[in-house]
Amino acid sequence: MVLGSKTPINVFFFGDSICFGQGISIHLGWVARMSARLHTLSEVYGHSITVTNASINGNTTRQALERMAYDVLSHGVDFMILQFGLNDCNYWVTDKGVPRVTPKAFEANLEEILQRATTFGARRIIMNTNHPTGRNKEIMKFTSITYDQSNHHYNEIIRKVASEHKKSVILNDIEKLFLEHIGREPSKLADLLLPDQIHPSIAGHDLYFQSISPILEKIFDEQLRTKELV
Repeated sequence: MVLGSKTPINVFFFGDSICFGQGISIHLGWVARMSARLHTLSEVYGHSITVTNASINGNTTRQALERMAYDVLSHGVDFMILQFGLNDCNYWVTDKGVPRVTPKAFEANLEEILQRATTFGARRIIMNTNHPTGRNKEIMKFTSITYDQSNHHYNEIIRKVASEHKKSVILNDIEKLFLEHIGREPSKLADLLLPDQIHPSIAGHDLYFQSISPILEKIFDEQLRTKELV
């Protein structure tokens, strides 16, 4: 089907290195693969879909808010896939036991990101939790927890925020998906991660793609078939 002249639907992936695809070839990342899938859907429905990956390695929600006005909002946003937390929850030695972004600030930052996105027209926002990491044994300096325990705590905050915004937010529980995939064999986690024990391997990106694809496909099927976006 030839695409018409309708205004393109703007889809933004807004996140950190997990969305950016650190450590693997660009075309193998879950975001790049999802972009290709959305292009196929645009041909099926005859409506142009523009996908932008506004993700930056190492970003926290604090940094994301500082750049959100230009990187996302100024271009117009219809749908957003949001994923932050693995940097927010980290404890740098130089910070002497204070996380890069405290849990309270992390929650407030997520709330503000959602508020700004919906104010500027975002119809649906998919919020991902973060996958479990392999850094689950060593206690981080100046703390009493492991990196993965901190990650789990911040995932709980993501779930809380998502549950309070059910009208506009869809939770994609990546942590739960990974744990179900691993089952009672913790060693399987290594196959889903790169050697740094944080970033997803190609197999990990496959799992991300498998989780996000049906959610986005359902959204576009519902809204384009009913011509809500026409």
